[in-house]
Amino acid sequence: MAQTEQGTNVRLESEASAQQGITLSSLVYDLIKPVPAEPYWYVQASVYTRHFKKNPDHNNHQELMGLERHTENSYLLGGATFLHSYDKRSYYGYIGKQFDFAGTPFYSKLTAGLLYGYKDEYRDKIPLNRFEIAPVIIPSIGVKYHRLRAEIVLLGAAATMLNIGVQL
Repeated sequence: MAQTEQGTNVRLESEASAQQGITLSSLVYDLIKPVPAEPYWYVQASVYTRHFKKNPDHNNHQELMGLERHTENSYLLGGATFLHSYDKRSYYGYIGKQFDFAGTPFYSKLTAGLLYGYKDEYRDKIPLNRFEIAPVIIPSIGVKYHRLRAEIVLLGAAATMLNIGVQL
């Protein structure tokens, strides 16, 4: 009888972990699946930046200008140019997804792309910048009011930036 109980417990544990795997898979799919949305263009600019570590060499005026195309399925494609932490022109090309918080004016975005501009003596200031082009992932959270938007952007462990923009 103990052998049957043990076999049943093993089978139940196996079924539970299979259901957990499915649940995790479905959770990931739910997070990245296309969601119907209105397509639009979005233009943004930085208005405030603060580095986490005080360094007199850091530039806190990024002069970021960016353009994004939001698609009918909540994905986005964008590009931005800005002055990096050491005051040199940089460029970020990316893809991403916007996550609207239903029934609220709040949303979050997650973008991933390539960053160019940390070169020469600044090459080692960001990770994975072997060829002066580094992969980056940038999360942000925002609020919208009609066509106006404000976003707080987390720039790795280095800084945070406040952007404002308009939906065209």
